Amino acid sequence: MKRLIAALSRYWTVLRSPSRHFSLGLLTLGGFIGGILFWGGFNTALEFTNTEKFCTSCHEMRDNVFADLKHTIHYSNRSGVRATCPDCHVPHDWTDKIARKMQASKEVWGKIFGTINTREKFLAHRLELAEHEWARLKANDSLECRNCHDYRFMDWTRQSDRAVYVHSTALTGEHTCIDCHKGIAHSLPDMAGVEMLYGAPAEKIRRPD
Repeated sequence: MKRLIAALSRYWTVLRSPSRHFSLGLLTLGGFIGGILFWGGFNTALEFTNTEKFCTSCHEMRDNVFADLKHTIHYSNRSGVRATCPDCHVPHDWTDKIARKMQASKEVWGKIFGTINTREKFLAHRLELAEHEWARLKANDSLECRNCHDYRFMDWTRQSDRAVYVHSTALTGEHTCIDCHKGIAHSLPDMAGVEMLYGAPAEKIRRPD
């Protein structure tokens, strides 16, 4: 017991011993408070950049891909459940979200240098941009799609034969959501020469006889 008291006493002496201007204890407390403020500010900024309002604050997104989204079932449907930009383009798990944010930071350069600042430029780069996103979703097994969609909770009896066939084969791990649903939320670019699953977009897939 005496040893414990002596150890605590030495620790307290270190904490209250002065630096040039402030005690170590005060510096530790200040660092703790500063860490909380930094984390709060960082997380607030992160969440702000993870909103549809932020995503559509530039005309490149607002007038092109967001305009596309407004004509799809992900924007307006009978259930009233709407997918926003981050729902489809940002993972929910924190570590995956940070990795995605770091990856997306290079898009700032595109904004600065006006890579797609006109409709003509956007259309010229559209296939390239789409292929980058398809490749990303293919690589992470359509992680963002699975934010909302899960095979385990699909009611096969309420799906068409075509959908049941495709979804059941995807369960084997051979394919992933983006293989078939490339045009589900945005208009497809010119797909000439682009290989699609079963040789056709998802809406043209038919169950083999």
